[in-house]
Amino acid sequence: MIGIYLSGTGNTKHCVEKLVHLMDDTAQCVPLESPQITSILDEQNIIILGYPTQFSNAPFMVRDFIVRNSSIWKGKKVFCVNTMGLFSGDGTGCTARLLKKYGAEILGGLQIKMPDSVCDSKLLKKDIEGNRQVVKNADERIEQVAEQIRQGKYPQEGLSLTAHLKGLFGQRLWFYRKTAGYSDVLKISDACIGCGLCSKECPMGNIQMKDNRAVSGNQCTMCTAV
Repeated sequence: MIGIYLSGTGNTKHCVEKLVHLMDDTAQCVPLESPQITSILDEQNIIILGYPTQFSNAPFMVRDFIVRNSSIWKGKKVFCVNTMGLFSGDGTGCTARLLKKYGAEILGGLQIKMPDSVCDSKLLKKDIEGNRQVVKNADERIEQVAEQIRQGKYPQEGLSLTAHLKGLFGQRLWFYRKTAGYSDVLKISDACIGCGLCSKECPMGNIQMKDNRAVSGNQCTMCTAV
């Protein structure tokens, strides 16, 4: 077993690591952008795949990774995990359908609420205690799911036709252009001091330093890591 994830602010990383280690405390958890990811996956049969939901869709980087490495998935058993601020629809189903196309067996799906990373909606804004409660609820849910899986019962959240329709008409149709590819729209604040930290942290290598200032390329995934 292995856990792999795309995680900007750490929400999805936390969830994947907790779930995987509850089931196998010796298993690895590796970020999707790791240079060794494909060789690691070649050696594994059961994969926990985690990512944040974006407009009821999987981030383009995740879908692009699946397509570019289509030969990896045949015969693999995959459990999809997506984190969400409020609504996911079929966030797990988006990758499940793609993985099945390339021969993967989908074990199930888990859609779990975590503190919102962007908070550009008043509905999602919480104070520190509120966010701590969200994480506590998520941890308890993950513990329940780990026990279910140990009993051979995988949750199927986000994989049904009903979930598909909710995701499609709830958000994905209206916001598809926002997740159709990598973005070249990344605002670099005028407060940039040229420290280079964002360049080091960007999982896509999309931010470079030029004349002591951060400069964005066209490979942004909206991961909010920096």
